[in-house]
Amino acid sequence: MTQGDPVRQIVKFMIPMLIGNVFQQLYNTVDSIVVGKYIGDNALAAVGSAGPILNLLLVLFMGISVGAGIMVSQYFGAKRRESLSKSIGCCITMTFIASLIVMAIAPLVTMPLLRLLNTPDEIIDWCDGYLRMLFLGIAGCAFYNILGGMLRGLGDSVSALIYLIIATLLNIVLDIYFVANLGLGVPGVALATVIAQTVSAVLSFLKLRRRTDCFDMKAAYLKPGKKYMKELLQLGLPSGVTQAIFSLSMVVVQSLTNSFGPMCIATNVIVMRIDGFVMMPAFSFGAAMTTFAGQNIGAGRLDRVETGAKKGTLVAMATSAVITVLILLFGKYLMALFTNTDALIEQSYHMMMILGAGYIAMEVTQCLQGIMRGAGDTMSPMWLSMISTVVIRVPLAYLMTWMTRSPAEPHGHFYMMFVSLLLTWLIGATMTVIVYRRGRWKQKAII
Repeated sequence: MTQGDPVRQIVKFMIPMLIGNVFQQLYNTVDSIVVGKYIGDNALAAVGSAGPILNLLLVLFMGISVGAGIMVSQYFGAKRRESLSKSIGCCITMTFIASLIVMAIAPLVTMPLLRLLNTPDEIIDWCDGYLRMLFLGIAGCAFYNILGGMLRGLGDSVSALIYLIIATLLNIVLDIYFVANLGLGVPGVALATVIAQTVSAVLSFLKLRRRTDCFDMKAAYLKPGKKYMKELLQLGLPSGVTQAIFSLSMVVVQSLTNSFGPMCIATNVIVMRIDGFVMMPAFSFGAAMTTFAGQNIGAGRLDRVETGAKKGTLVAMATSAVITVLILLFGKYLMALFTNTDALIEQSYHMMMILGAGYIAMEVTQCLQGIMRGAGDTMSPMWLSMISTVVIRVPLAYLMTWMTRSPAEPHGHFYMMFVSLLLTWLIGATMTVIVYRRGRWKQKAII
């Protein structure tokens, strides 16, 4: 990505990632469709309620994944073979250790967390069974994401896409088989996820072992050296902390959502699944920008980074606008895939319309923060995310629902949850532009 037209290189690299995000979102969406159609709206709500807790307990892997991607892309761009080899080995070992930690801790805290979050009694057992099954196979899920990130850091987004497609298709087949045929219920959906992601992780590892053209896979490199552990923590810890704070904030917001009951929880699940598709350009361009910036910073091409940031963000905004319109036009048909309840479809569509105005702003946020991360400045995105989620998102959600309380609706209006999210996106984009234009990210390269 250090040669040729920057925008063309970004788009070329982004397209497989966008397709990958389609399959990633399809992966999550099929889980919801299967439980909603075959089990019911309460099961759909259960899977949604478990999501924030799952993300909160996976922050270790999120930090490792971000740090690994940046290290790999910069060492790859600088053509430093031994450093690249040792950094990959360090990341693999740290992922294994983190898996053991999460497997030991997670089963002990899931039920207390669910009760703390006011999870309705109708769905709490389903939530607990779903989470316990996922945590039993957490190593496969962790390596699935981190090894895929390494492949993308090496510029091989096609292989990462292929393995994601394999995992998605396998997950769909297993979801239907475990739930519809074997009657395993919500835990069956989690089991399908574990098996599918483990298969993809094995394929990704085998692909990495064959990349002898740019690095070596030796047992000696699996020992996490101090230099690479420090770099991994330096680059990954801010993102991990960001994700932890974000996840904790979402847990708090989920607690508020739970107070509205199973139907509103199910509404939130449906909207967030559709929202995931609309947000795909933002996350895909953001990830492509990170790799683009990392490789060009490593090659000493700061001019290309700035050009790519400006033009790439404009292309991303246009792409998001088109997809947003399509989703708003045909959203009801998509929402009907999740449930047979007309009132649930109608409420979900209204919430989706509220969010529509904010998606272009999210393109700006993800693209510019992606550039900053790729350049090695992971602290700025961390602080921006902290402010957006902790200082703005959570207080706004509680304040706006509190302001609309009435005897008929003692918890306030549910739609205010989504109005507060829209305002958070708009404010976050404004702050990101200001920080990016200050230019401190230009002095943060690790090499």
